[in-house]
Amino acid sequence: MDGSHGQDCRLEQGLMAVRIHETAIIEPNVQIGDDTAVWDNVHIRRGASVGHHCIIGEKTYIGQDVVVGDLVKLNAVVYVCTGVTIERGVMVSAHVTFTNDTYPRATDPKLDALRSSEADESTLSTTVREGATIGAAAVIGPGLKLGRFSMIGMGSVVTRSVEDFSLVVGNPARMVGYVCRCGSRLELPLGSSDGATTECGSCGRCFKIHGGRVLETDDSPRRTS
Repeated sequence: MDGSHGQDCRLEQGLMAVRIHETAIIEPNVQIGDDTAVWDNVHIRRGASVGHHCIIGEKTYIGQDVVVGDLVKLNAVVYVCTGVTIERGVMVSAHVTFTNDTYPRATDPKLDALRSSEADESTLSTTVREGATIGAAAVIGPGLKLGRFSMIGMGSVVTRSVEDFSLVVGNPARMVGYVCRCGSRLELPLGSSDGATTECGSCGRCFKIHGGRVLETDDSPRRTS
């Protein structure tokens, strides 16, 4: 895809059109999947990849070579820097900020020149695993992994990796519980011993503690309401 400011574009890729607002900036060599909507004043840098059936909210920035999977929602004013991979089915709420540098400085040590903004050996990678949710205005530190279907509370500052199905909140973020695929909190106390089990009160999915981690034991919900 060529760099574009164009009119309200509908770029035909496969069976469904990509919808790009006329104010969005799409740099060269960007891939965008079918039926994805890119809203006003979005900026997607060169080499980035966005999957199908995504929503990229207004004023969101997606850095160079970022990978965004299918069925992802990036709400308004999200900052996704170079080095971030967002897997399938992730929700990133408004004003979330990712970071990628442990020792950020504007200049060289002598204050003689600006440091390059390009990725280098100090640029760390972060992965958001499938199904995770990041609440509004959260800040995600560099070099982390946010687990499958984990949930990051709004306004949290995440400085450590997060396990699957975990709920973390605060500054710095700490684990306070577990969540189901459907987003409901599980009635499973922190520190439960191996073999402990629970059933989601909303959808009926079953979970257990094994090796100190929460595992899903039944993908089929027992209830549909």
